[in-house]
Amino acid sequence: MANNFMDFAFNDSVRKVQEQYGTRAPYQKMESKKNFRNNLTWQEKSYIKNRDSFYMSSVGENGWPYMQFRGGPKGFLKVIDTNVLAFADFQGNGQYISTGNINATKKTVLFFMDYTKQQRLKIWAGAEVLHANDHPELLEKLEIPGYEATVERIFIFNVHAFDWNCPQHITPRYTKEEIEKGLVNLDQILI
Repeated sequence: MANNFMDFAFNDSVRKVQEQYGTRAPYQKMESKKNFRNNLTWQEKSYIKNRDSFYMSSVGENGWPYMQFRGGPKGFLKVIDTNVLAFADFQGNGQYISTGNINATKKTVLFFMDYTKQQRLKIWAGAEVLHANDHPELLEKLEIPGYEATVERIFIFNVHAFDWNCPQHITPRYTKEEIEKGLVNLDQILI
């Protein structure tokens, strides 16, 4: 069951700082809403499908947070059910920090950026790490044809809440693909 993102983000110390800086009143009003949009819609699903990367946070048993960049071809993170996301995780450097942290706490926040359109989406989720070989049907849905890498794990995220951030202060950045496409279009205009 999804919740209002403020149930996860606004603890007592956050509310105290909001009071201090004069932003508490509007958030308090938002928190009292009964019908807060909390299920992924076509907008969030489409946004996620078009990402080629995101950031995944976790917290270790020692209380220290950890943030990891995850990347791949567009759509490597898949929506596999109403509020469930998953991706096939490839063999890497062997540190397994996110995997260990998620195994211990079962929690994460995913942070998605679209620098070109100056958009960002935060998702609070319960998380689970599965051994890929133990789930062949799910692995088949998540594998990326033609992508040369060894899949070791499957990350599953049960979305509890999400929030779109304001675009203020996001510096636009462009991928190599976007720049090349723009140059081709420019060449066509100049010819």
